[in-house]
Amino acid sequence: MMNYEIFKEVVKEKFMDYMPEKFKGMELVAEPVEKVNVTLDGIILREEGRNISPTIYINDMYKKYQDCGDLEETLMAACDFMERAYEQAPVVDVDSIMRDANEKIVFQLINTEQNKTFLEQVPHREFQDLSIVYKVIISADKDAVQSSKITNEFAKRLGMSEEQLFKCAAENTRRLFPPVVRSMNDIMREMFARDGMPQEIAEMMIAEIPPEQTMWVISNEKGINGAASMLYENELHELADSAVVLGIRAWVKNEEYWETRWRLLEEIKILLDENGIEIPYPQMAVHMKENV
Repeated sequence: MMNYEIFKEVVKEKFMDYMPEKFKGMELVAEPVEKVNVTLDGIILREEGRNISPTIYINDMYKKYQDCGDLEETLMAACDFMERAYEQAPVVDVDSIMRDANEKIVFQLINTEQNKTFLEQVPHREFQDLSIVYKVIISADKDAVQSSKITNEFAKRLGMSEEQLFKCAAENTRRLFPPVVRSMNDIMREMFARDGMPQEIAEMMIAEIPPEQTMWVISNEKGINGAASMLYENELHELADSAVVLGIRAWVKNEEYWETRWRLLEEIKILLDENGIEIPYPQMAVHMKENV
């Protein structure tokens, strides 16, 4: 079995051989892609007159190759995915993005220590042990959000300073990704339903949790980049009178987000219960004076 570096070179050499005929005139471009917490080896197809291409990652292809041990099967699967993604990719009007960018710039919170190289390339500011970076939303619907990171070069083309980006994002993020506060019980119901648990059993399990031990989660309506909701104090203050607000961050790959989120929330709740940690309701002492 090839090691990763040899596999990467073979992919760059052979990839276009497995693409359909209509793609033969395109140029394959393989280059490092800075993602949050990691640098990946990406592949795009460049075509004259087209300003956007899906990116697939050689790193993911290598995982499949390790699983199946078949180079041809790996390349065919990757090329099939590229073909479908390319046909579904939206036509992006760059002029429109540039013109309306101030209405579509949003926050993203990332780990500072793990993204030092990435942060050199983008406008940002520190927030505790995290960094605030910026994205511009290209399209968004109930199923997916397409966005592009704002690099130093992009910000220069927009003619915007980091302070201006921050002010736009402060308004837009709340509008485009409204923060929401949800009880852990509701999240567990969804998690159990996804696992196929009968609703009656799920309700029985949740009913065993005393009301005073209810935990709360702050995110946003789409559940994407929910950590940015921590930047809005009003939502946190809504919890302050009836909860202890815990900030917990786990940095994972995008494709592992939901699985990790459900598992982490469940394990936290179980461990708190096992250790007798309760979250009490607020108490108020009222003193009644006589002869008033």
